[in-house]
Amino acid sequence: MTVEATTERVLRLLALLQRRPSWTAAELAAELRVTDRSVRRDVERLRALGYPVHATAGVGGGYQLGAGTRLPPLLLDDDEAIATAVSLRLASGGTVAGAGEAALRALAKLDQVMPPRLRAEVRAVHGATETLVGPGVEIDAEVLVTLARACRDAVRVRFAYAGRDGERTERTVEPVRMVATGRRWYLMAWDVDRGDWRTFRLDRMREPVATTWRFRPRDHPDPVTYVQRAVTAAPYRHLVRVRLRAGADEVRALVPPQVGRVEEDRDGWCVLAVGGDDLDWLAMHVARLGVEARVLDPPELREAAARLARRVAAMAAG
Repeated sequence: MTVEATTERVLRLLALLQRRPSWTAAELAAELRVTDRSVRRDVERLRALGYPVHATAGVGGGYQLGAGTRLPPLLLDDDEAIATAVSLRLASGGTVAGAGEAALRALAKLDQVMPPRLRAEVRAVHGATETLVGPGVEIDAEVLVTLARACRDAVRVRFAYAGRDGERTERTVEPVRMVATGRRWYLMAWDVDRGDWRTFRLDRMREPVATTWRFRPRDHPDPVTYVQRAVTAAPYRHLVRVRLRAGADEVRALVPPQVGRVEEDRDGWCVLAVGGDDLDWLAMHVARLGVEARVLDPPELREAAARLARRVAAMAAG
């Protein structure tokens, strides 16, 4: 058998191992149309190239592609290559500092080795797509890695934190989960000194350090719900609640999760909770949803709605 044929078979074996978690030797031999002995030799060739292929003996044993000490090359099929290229294109405008340049470098490597037919499809998608990115805040990738590892390993983290008033305090927390809203990143954690759950904006952190102090994870609220409640209500002077004659999913399509919280209600209604510093601004945005609304609280929102109605009526009369 020629070297080219052997190389092609080894690459096919790698593609199979990447396709699903585990294969028996007989299954691989059948797919490759070779003997079990050839499969063993090809597995050794992959190991020599740095691919950590694990083998288990006995009934139910087989081969599994594991994680190694370095990242070996990956094989992508057509759909995976197109999806990866498009994702890298979008990542180049993300909110992780340095990720844009890294994404562009990876995209350049992928584009260089892509077959012309796939390159044409990817460029067609790029040419037909524009991204509308809001004023997000970039986060140092090292901060994300430090916090992610601390969440995984259940170790405490120390950092300096700037509050809304700019005052800096030293915080020690037991991190649970990071939540991204699209514009900002937040950490949900147990604040050791304050003895309560807190949310922290990552862009307000300075020099987070993972300690060696392990903690036993405690029962905690759902991180997504907790962060959403914190970012839509806590930072503002007013928390508005209105009933809307519409389904919750319909309103969620109009109100981003970082802006307001939507809950199901009875008889085809839902309840929207949204925070803000200006009741006139809140009244205008509730009206812009285009559905029947009833104010639950605060009562002052009705006065703001009446002022808005008078202004609109005067504009129409003029």
